[in-house]
Amino acid sequence: MNAHATSLAGGRPAIPHATISRAVAVVFPGQGSQKPGMARDFHDAFATSRDAFAEASDALNLDVAALCFGDDPRLDRTEFTQPAILTAEIAMMRALEREFGLRPTHFGGHSLGEYTALCAAGVLSLGTAVRLVRRRGALMQDAVPVGEGAMVAVVADGVADLGLEREIARLGVDVANRNSMNQIVLSGERGGVEAASALVAQLLGGAPHEIIALNVSAPFHSRRLRGIEAEFRGALVAVAPELAPSRAGVVTSNLTGRFHRPELEPLLDALTRQLSGTVDWIGNMRALGDAASEIYEVGPGRPLRGFFKSAGREVTAILSVKTAEKGLRS
Repeated sequence: MNAHATSLAGGRPAIPHATISRAVAVVFPGQGSQKPGMARDFHDAFATSRDAFAEASDALNLDVAALCFGDDPRLDRTEFTQPAILTAEIAMMRALEREFGLRPTHFGGHSLGEYTALCAAGVLSLGTAVRLVRRRGALMQDAVPVGEGAMVAVVADGVADLGLEREIARLGVDVANRNSMNQIVLSGERGGVEAASALVAQLLGGAPHEIIALNVSAPFHSRRLRGIEAEFRGALVAVAPELAPSRAGVVTSNLTGRFHRPELEPLLDALTRQLSGTVDWIGNMRALGDAASEIYEVGPGRPLRGFFKSAGREVTAILSVKTAEKGLRS
Protein backbone atom coordinates (compact mmCIF):
# COMPACT_ATOMS: atom_id res chain seq x y z
CA MET A 1 0.00 0.00 0.00
CA ASN A 2 1.04 3.56 -0.60
CA ALA A 3 1.10 6.03 2.24
CA HIS A 4 2.01 9.68 1.73
CA ALA A 5 5.53 10.05 0.42
CA THR A 6 6.77 12.66 2.89
CA SER A 7 10.52 12.43 3.13
CA LEU A 8 12.70 13.37 6.07
CA ALA A 9 16.01 14.43 4.58
CA GLY A 10 18.62 11.89 5.47
CA GLY A 11 21.51 12.32 3.09
CA ARG A 12 21.00 8.87 1.56
CA PRO A 13 22.68 8.13 -1.76
CA ALA A 14 20.56 9.12 -4.74
CA ILE A 15 19.42 6.65 -7.36
CA PRO A 16 21.94 7.07 -10.18
CA HIS A 17 20.83 8.53 -13.46
CA ALA A 18 20.92 6.22 -16.43
CA THR A 19 23.68 6.36 -18.97
CA ILE A 20 21.39 4.89 -21.64
CA SER A 21 20.06 7.71 -23.78
CA ARG A 22 16.37 8.06 -24.68
CA ALA A 23 15.29 5.28 -22.33
CA VAL A 24 11.92 6.05 -20.72
CA ALA A 25 10.32 4.29 -17.75
CA VAL A 26 6.68 4.46 -16.70
CA VAL A 27 5.56 3.51 -13.20
CA PHE A 28 2.04 2.84 -11.95
CA PRO A 29 0.70 3.32 -8.40
CA GLY A 30 -1.36 0.59 -6.78
CA GLN A 31 -4.26 0.22 -4.40
CA GLY A 32 -4.97 3.30 -2.34
CA SER A 33 -4.64 5.62 -5.34
CA GLN A 34 -8.23 5.04 -6.49
CA LYS A 35 -10.74 7.89 -6.52
CA PRO A 36 -14.15 8.48 -8.11
CA GLY A 37 -13.80 9.95 -11.58
CA MET A 38 -10.33 8.54 -12.23
CA ALA A 39 -9.38 8.65 -15.93
CA ARG A 40 -12.77 10.12 -16.88
CA ASP A 41 -11.15 13.01 -18.75
CA PHE A 42 -9.12 10.51 -20.82
CA HIS A 43 -12.28 8.46 -21.45
CA ASP A 44 -14.18 11.53 -22.62
CA ALA A 45 -11.36 12.88 -24.77
CA PHE A 46 -9.91 9.82 -26.51
CA ALA A 47 -11.44 6.84 -28.30
CA THR A 48 -8.46 4.66 -27.37
CA SER A 49 -9.21 5.22 -23.68
CA ARG A 50 -12.91 4.50 -24.17
CA ASP A 51 -11.95 1.29 -25.95
CA ALA A 52 -9.86 0.24 -22.94
CA PHE A 53 -12.81 0.69 -20.59
CA ALA A 54 -15.05 -1.24 -23.00
CA GLU A 55 -12.50 -4.06 -23.27
CA ALA A 56 -12.25 -4.39 -19.48
CA SER A 57 -16.03 -4.21 -19.09
CA ASP A 58 -16.51 -7.03 -21.60
CA ALA A 59 -13.88 -9.17 -19.85
CA LEU A 60 -15.49 -8.72 -16.43
CA ASN A 61 -19.15 -8.49 -17.49
CA LEU A 62 -19.15 -5.29 -15.46
CA ASP A 63 -19.47 -1.61 -16.40
CA VAL A 64 -16.01 -0.50 -15.32
CA ALA A 65 -16.56 3.09 -16.44
CA ALA A 66 -19.61 3.38 -14.19
CA LEU A 67 -17.62 1.83 -11.34
CA CYS A 68 -14.81 4.35 -11.79
CA PHE A 69 -16.83 7.46 -12.55
CA GLY A 70 -19.88 7.18 -10.27
CA ASP A 71 -20.37 7.16 -6.52
CA ASP A 72 -20.05 3.38 -6.25
CA PRO A 73 -19.01 2.03 -2.83
CA ARG A 74 -17.50 -1.02 -4.53
CA LEU A 75 -14.62 1.17 -5.70
CA ASP A 76 -13.10 0.71 -2.23
CA ARG A 77 -13.70 -3.04 -2.10
CA THR A 78 -10.48 -4.79 -3.03
CA GLU A 79 -12.12 -7.18 -5.50
CA PHE A 80 -13.34 -4.21 -7.55
CA THR A 81 -10.65 -1.68 -6.66
CA GLN A 82 -7.90 -3.63 -8.34
CA PRO A 83 -9.44 -4.09 -11.81
CA ALA A 84 -10.79 -0.52 -11.68
CA ILE A 85 -7.35 1.01 -11.05
CA LEU A 86 -5.67 -1.21 -13.63
CA THR A 87 -8.27 -0.28 -16.27
CA ALA A 88 -7.97 3.44 -15.54
CA GLU A 89 -4.18 3.30 -15.75
CA ILE A 90 -4.15 1.35 -19.02
CA ALA A 91 -6.78 3.69 -20.50
CA MET A 92 -4.47 6.59 -19.63
CA MET A 93 -1.35 4.79 -20.88
CA ARG A 94 -2.85 3.92 -24.26
CA ALA A 95 -3.83 7.54 -24.86
CA LEU A 96 -0.39 8.75 -23.79
CA GLU A 97 1.17 6.43 -26.33
CA ARG A 98 -1.21 7.10 -29.20
CA GLU A 99 -2.09 10.75 -28.69
CA PHE A 100 1.03 12.11 -26.98
CA GLY A 101 3.76 9.92 -28.43
CA LEU A 102 5.05 8.51 -25.15
CA ARG A 103 7.28 5.52 -25.92
CA PRO A 104 8.28 3.67 -22.74
CA THR A 105 11.15 1.21 -22.77
CA HIS A 106 10.83 0.04 -19.14
CA PHE A 107 7.95 -0.38 -16.69
CA GLY A 108 7.34 -0.72 -12.98
CA GLY A 109 4.38 -0.70 -10.63
CA HIS A 110 3.76 -0.72 -6.91
CA SER A 111 1.93 -3.86 -5.69
CA LEU A 112 -1.20 -3.97 -7.88
CA GLY A 113 0.61 -1.55 -10.19
CA GLU A 114 3.00 -4.34 -11.14
CA TYR A 115 0.11 -5.92 -13.05
CA THR A 116 -0.56 -2.66 -14.88
CA ALA A 117 3.13 -2.57 -15.77
CA LEU A 118 3.04 -6.13 -17.12
CA CYS A 119 -0.06 -5.29 -19.14
CA ALA A 120 1.50 -2.09 -20.51
CA ALA A 121 4.59 -4.07 -21.51
CA GLY A 122 2.50 -6.62 -23.41
CA VAL A 123 3.06 -9.54 -21.05
CA LEU A 124 -0.68 -10.01 -20.66
CA SER A 125 -3.74 -8.53 -22.33
CA LEU A 126 -6.04 -6.08 -20.59
CA GLY A 127 -8.86 -8.63 -20.47
CA THR A 128 -6.63 -11.25 -18.89
CA ALA A 129 -5.17 -8.69 -16.50
CA VAL A 130 -8.48 -7.42 -15.13
CA ARG A 131 -9.85 -10.92 -14.64
CA LEU A 132 -6.68 -11.96 -12.88
CA VAL A 133 -6.52 -8.99 -10.51
CA ARG A 134 -10.21 -9.26 -9.72
CA ARG A 135 -9.53 -12.82 -8.57
CA ARG A 136 -6.43 -11.62 -6.72
CA GLY A 137 -8.42 -8.89 -5.02
CA ALA A 138 -11.21 -11.24 -3.97
CA LEU A 139 -8.72 -13.70 -2.47
CA MET A 140 -6.88 -10.91 -0.63
CA GLN A 141 -10.16 -9.46 0.63
CA ASP A 142 -11.30 -12.81 2.03
CA ALA A 143 -7.93 -13.95 3.40
CA VAL A 144 -8.41 -12.31 6.78
CA PRO A 145 -11.75 -11.26 8.34
CA VAL A 146 -12.33 -7.52 8.16
CA GLY A 147 -11.07 -5.81 11.30
CA GLU A 148 -8.50 -8.47 12.23
CA GLY A 149 -5.65 -7.07 10.14
CA ALA A 150 -3.93 -3.71 10.04
CA MET A 151 -1.19 -1.82 8.23
CA VAL A 152 0.76 1.26 9.27
CA ALA A 153 3.34 3.39 7.50
CA VAL A 154 6.44 4.33 9.46
CA VAL A 155 8.11 7.52 8.24
CA ALA A 156 11.51 8.39 9.70
CA ASP A 157 14.96 9.30 8.48
CA GLY A 158 16.70 6.17 7.18
CA VAL A 159 14.07 3.82 8.64
CA ALA A 160 14.54 1.25 5.86
CA ASP A 161 18.13 0.68 6.99
CA LEU A 162 17.35 0.03 10.65
CA GLY A 163 16.69 -3.72 10.33
CA LEU A 164 13.28 -3.49 12.00
CA GLU A 165 12.19 -6.71 10.29
CA ARG A 166 14.02 -8.74 12.93
CA GLU A 167 12.53 -6.78 15.80
CA ILE A 168 8.89 -7.04 14.71
CA ALA A 169 8.93 -10.62 13.37
CA ARG A 170 8.41 -12.08 16.85
CA LEU A 171 5.15 -10.10 17.05
CA GLY A 172 3.84 -11.78 13.91
CA VAL A 173 4.27 -8.58 11.91
CA ASP A 174 6.04 -8.16 8.57
CA VAL A 175 7.46 -5.29 6.58
CA ALA A 176 4.97 -5.11 3.72
CA ASN A 177 6.62 -2.31 1.75
CA ARG A 178 10.05 -0.75 1.57
CA ASN A 179 8.78 2.36 -0.15
CA SER A 180 11.85 4.57 0.29
CA MET A 181 14.79 4.88 2.62
CA ASN A 182 12.50 7.01 4.79
CA GLN A 183 9.28 4.97 4.69
CA ILE A 184 8.31 1.38 5.36
CA VAL A 185 4.90 -0.21 5.92
CA LEU A 186 4.14 -2.80 8.61
CA SER A 187 1.42 -5.42 8.16
CA GLY A 188 -0.17 -8.14 10.28
CA GLU A 189 -2.86 -8.85 12.85
CA ARG A 190 -4.20 -5.69 14.45
CA GLY A 191 -2.88 -6.42 17.93
CA GLY A 192 0.55 -7.31 16.60
CA VAL A 193 0.73 -4.17 14.47
CA GLU A 194 -0.22 -2.03 17.45
CA ALA A 195 2.52 -3.67 19.53
CA ALA A 196 5.00 -3.34 16.65
CA SER A 197 4.15 0.35 16.26
CA ALA A 198 4.88 0.94 19.94
CA LEU A 199 8.14 -1.02 19.67
CA VAL A 200 9.23 0.93 16.59
CA ALA A 201 8.50 4.23 18.33
CA GLN A 202 10.62 3.04 21.26
CA LEU A 203 13.47 1.91 18.99
CA LEU A 204 13.45 5.25 17.19
CA GLY A 205 13.78 7.01 20.51
CA GLY A 206 13.59 10.75 20.16
CA ALA A 207 14.15 10.76 16.41
CA PRO A 208 11.44 12.57 14.45
CA HIS A 209 8.97 10.04 13.05
CA GLU A 210 5.36 9.43 12.06
CA ILE A 211 3.31 6.24 12.34
CA ILE A 212 0.29 6.43 10.04
CA ALA A 213 -2.58 3.93 10.09
CA LEU A 214 -3.67 2.90 6.59
CA ASN A 215 -7.29 2.34 5.61
CA VAL A 216 -7.10 -1.24 4.32
CA SER A 217 -9.36 -4.28 4.39
CA ALA A 218 -6.62 -6.86 5.05
CA PRO A 219 -2.94 -7.11 6.06
CA PHE A 220 -1.52 -7.13 2.54
CA HIS A 221 2.01 -8.37 1.83
CA SER A 222 2.26 -10.23 5.12
CA ARG A 223 2.46 -13.85 6.23
CA ARG A 224 -1.32 -13.80 6.72
CA LEU A 225 -1.74 -13.99 2.94
CA ARG A 226 0.38 -17.12 2.44
CA GLY A 227 -2.76 -19.22 2.70
CA ILE A 228 -4.11 -17.89 -0.60
CA GLU A 229 -0.92 -18.28 -2.62
CA ALA A 230 -1.65 -21.80 -3.87
CA GLU A 231 -5.11 -20.84 -5.12
CA PHE A 232 -3.81 -17.71 -6.81
CA ARG A 233 -0.98 -19.64 -8.44
CA GLY A 234 -3.68 -21.88 -9.89
CA ALA A 235 -5.30 -18.81 -11.41
CA LEU A 236 -1.94 -17.76 -12.86
CA VAL A 237 -1.29 -21.22 -14.29
CA ALA A 238 -4.75 -21.20 -15.89
CA VAL A 239 -3.89 -18.05 -17.90
CA ALA A 240 -0.26 -19.03 -18.57
CA PRO A 241 -0.96 -19.88 -22.24
CA GLU A 242 -2.13 -16.27 -22.70
CA LEU A 243 1.05 -14.73 -21.28
CA ALA A 244 4.11 -13.47 -23.14
CA PRO A 245 6.84 -13.91 -20.50
CA SER A 246 9.59 -13.01 -22.97
CA ARG A 247 8.41 -9.39 -22.65
CA ALA A 248 8.67 -9.35 -18.84
CA GLY A 249 12.38 -8.52 -18.84
CA VAL A 250 11.63 -4.77 -19.04
CA VAL A 251 9.28 -4.85 -16.01
CA THR A 252 10.53 -4.68 -12.43
CA SER A 253 9.51 -7.29 -9.86
CA ASN A 254 8.24 -6.09 -6.50
CA LEU A 255 9.49 -9.32 -4.94
CA THR A 256 13.11 -9.23 -6.11
CA GLY A 257 13.64 -5.51 -6.63
CA ARG A 258 15.14 -6.32 -10.04
CA PHE A 259 13.76 -6.77 -13.53
CA HIS A 260 11.76 -9.95 -14.08
CA ARG A 261 13.45 -12.87 -15.73
CA PRO A 262 11.79 -13.26 -19.16
CA GLU A 263 10.70 -16.84 -18.44
CA LEU A 264 7.33 -18.27 -17.45
CA GLU A 265 8.10 -20.17 -14.24
CA PRO A 266 10.11 -17.38 -12.56
CA LEU A 267 7.34 -14.92 -13.53
CA LEU A 268 4.60 -17.09 -12.02
CA ASP A 269 6.69 -17.66 -8.89
CA ALA A 270 7.40 -13.94 -8.40
CA LEU A 271 3.74 -12.96 -8.82
CA THR A 272 2.57 -15.72 -6.46
CA ARG A 273 5.04 -14.81 -3.73
CA GLN A 274 4.35 -11.10 -4.15
CA LEU A 275 1.06 -11.63 -2.27
CA SER A 276 2.76 -12.22 1.07
CA GLY A 277 6.22 -10.89 0.26
CA THR A 278 7.69 -7.47 0.87
CA VAL A 279 7.29 -4.93 -1.93
CA ASP A 280 10.90 -3.86 -2.47
CA TRP A 281 10.11 -0.53 -4.07
CA ILE A 282 13.57 0.78 -3.19
CA GLY A 283 15.04 -1.93 -5.39
CA ASN A 284 12.51 -1.20 -8.12
CA MET A 285 13.44 2.48 -8.10
CA ARG A 286 17.13 1.70 -8.35
CA ALA A 287 16.63 -0.72 -11.23
CA LEU A 288 14.44 1.73 -13.13
CA GLY A 289 16.72 4.63 -12.31
CA ASP A 290 19.68 2.75 -13.74
CA ALA A 291 17.77 1.81 -16.89
CA ALA A 292 15.97 5.02 -17.83
CA SER A 293 16.86 8.66 -18.30
CA GLU A 294 13.24 9.80 -17.91
CA ILE A 295 10.57 8.44 -15.56
CA TYR A 296 6.82 9.11 -15.66
CA GLU A 297 4.21 8.13 -13.09
CA VAL A 298 0.83 7.39 -14.68
CA GLY A 299 -2.29 6.86 -12.61
CA PRO A 300 -5.04 8.46 -10.52
CA GLY A 301 -2.57 9.45 -7.78
CA ARG A 302 1.14 10.25 -7.53
CA PRO A 303 2.56 8.56 -4.41
CA LEU A 304 5.54 7.12 -6.27
CA ARG A 305 6.87 10.51 -7.35
CA GLY A 306 7.58 11.36 -3.72
CA PHE A 307 9.44 8.11 -3.14
CA PHE A 308 11.65 8.79 -6.17
CA LYS A 309 12.17 12.39 -5.06
CA SER A 310 13.41 11.25 -1.66
CA ALA A 311 16.04 9.23 -3.55
CA GLY A 312 17.13 12.22 -5.61
CA ARG A 313 15.29 11.38 -8.82
CA GLU A 314 12.70 13.61 -10.47
CA VAL A 315 9.58 11.98 -11.89
CA THR A 316 6.89 13.57 -14.05
CA ALA A 317 3.45 12.65 -12.70
CA ILE A 318 0.56 12.36 -15.14
CA LEU A 319 -2.83 12.25 -13.45
CA SER A 320 -5.01 13.93 -16.05
CA VAL A 321 -5.17 15.10 -19.64
CA LYS A 322 -4.14 18.55 -18.41
CA THR A 323 -0.99 17.23 -16.74
CA ALA A 324 -0.25 15.14 -19.84
CA GLU A 325 -0.43 18.28 -21.97
CA LYS A 326 1.95 20.02 -19.60
CA GLY A 327 4.35 17.11 -19.06
CA LEU A 328 4.57 15.75 -22.59
CA ARG A 329 3.90 18.69 -24.89
CA SER A 330 5.57 21.55 -23.08
